[in-house]
Amino acid sequence: MNPVVLQAGGLHKRFGATVALEDAGLTLRAGEIHALMGQNGAGKSTLIKLLTGVERPDAGSIVLDGRPIAPATPLQAQHEGISTVYQEVNLCPNLSVAENLYAGRYPRKRWSRLIDWGRVREGSRELLAGLRLDIDVERPLGSYPVAVQQMVAIARALGVSARVLILDEPTSSLDEGEVQALFGVMRQLRERGMAILFVTHFLDQVYAVSDRITVLRNGAFVGQYAPDELPPPALVAAMVGREVELVAGRQEGQAAPVGEVVAEACALARRGSLQPVDLQLRAGEVLGLGGLLGSGRTELARLLFGLDRADAGRLRLGGKDVELRHPAEAVAHGLALCPEERKTEGIVAGLSVRENIVLALQARRGWWRALAPARQQAMAREFVRLLGIKTADIETPVDALSGGNQQKVVLARWLATEPRLLILDEPTRGIDIAAKQEIMAEVVRLARQGMAVLFISAEIEELTRLCDRIAVMRERRKAGELPGGSDGGQVLDLIAGHG
Repeated sequence: MNPVVLQAGGLHKRFGATVALEDAGLTLRAGEIHALMGQNGAGKSTLIKLLTGVERPDAGSIVLDGRPIAPATPLQAQHEGISTVYQEVNLCPNLSVAENLYAGRYPRKRWSRLIDWGRVREGSRELLAGLRLDIDVERPLGSYPVAVQQMVAIARALGVSARVLILDEPTSSLDEGEVQALFGVMRQLRERGMAILFVTHFLDQVYAVSDRITVLRNGAFVGQYAPDELPPPALVAAMVGREVELVAGRQEGQAAPVGEVVAEACALARRGSLQPVDLQLRAGEVLGLGGLLGSGRTELARLLFGLDRADAGRLRLGGKDVELRHPAEAVAHGLALCPEERKTEGIVAGLSVRENIVLALQARRGWWRALAPARQQAMAREFVRLLGIKTADIETPVDALSGGNQQKVVLARWLATEPRLLILDEPTRGIDIAAKQEIMAEVVRLARQGMAVLFISAEIEELTRLCDRIAVMRERRKAGELPGGSDGGQVLDLIAGHG
């Protein structure tokens, strides 16, 4: 086996009355990609904070290359050889790529002590070349797509002679092609002897790239496994402490009971945003919408819900042509949208769970017809029970909940309006596996009760497993449709333009 680079053991961390870690540990070896798995609240983020000096452990030890370390700040951890790339790229988009790569450690000219910009540019190109990335290092970082920014963040982490690279949810904002490019870089770094800690919520990614898996549950170490020793159902069970059935919406050979057409887009288009698209959404059916980031998935959802105005084509609801001028009209017609950006466009962070749940129904009724407090409380408690929302109380601030439970609150808000068409834009992004399965199970239940569901996802496995039909977007137009249960390769062919 490869030599141990980092050994953490007996780690304890408490925040007030909350025990975040209890006797947790981790072993990283040179030349391996090591997945760290657990539900939201399992202790993954706390463990990373202890390794990177954001927090200090109450007890336990961290040993790097056989030497005990106790980083008190992220900068100290970086000097020790531990670098981290977070889910949200925390660089400066207004600075150039080169400035971001060398910020805080600019090389100086020998006599004047001025910054040696020639060395900065040359060194930046060398760092990026090591990741097979050829871009203009003098352009602002913010002018590049997220995938490139992620690579620049990795290059910066490597530029400080890192022995351990921590990648915390690096794929959550990347499309399939960008994920594969990142995996190529990770494998390249593994071949150089780097120890990589990989945190993700995506099961397929764990098995695609990881050499070993460590599982945390409720702040404690559950076990360390080789991927072939721990099939996906067993991994989920280890994370949640019980068996969790992986949701399958469309059973093999079983067609969805097709109901009436609830909504129909007829050559619906918006200049500069979406090419003409034809799409039918039927009662009792989950229609999947796949494609790369920027392919037009969210743009279509915004047109259907009246967030943007179409300038060509028609939208038919219940067999009648309608023109939606704003979302309130969409809600009045029985449409609901759970947006992709849960934190900025979904939850209202200053309000309680109860207030978030009743928000859309109250808006539809009008503020002069206020829902009685008793009805609000009964409705909130019922949806907390129905969707399994984990909260201490319905008056708990919604931003105190985990990402998965916040997503369930947004879903509850729209279910309270009893919609005919539910549009879900990336409803499982950034949430843990157990919450993901619960939300997908709820989607299947709603469809089988007669609701029309548009399920937008970049995860091909979700589309093929859950949906009754799959429409694929490419270059802001519909590339084609496939029946539910189609092979993932067929979906990829349409995405790539080979179908």
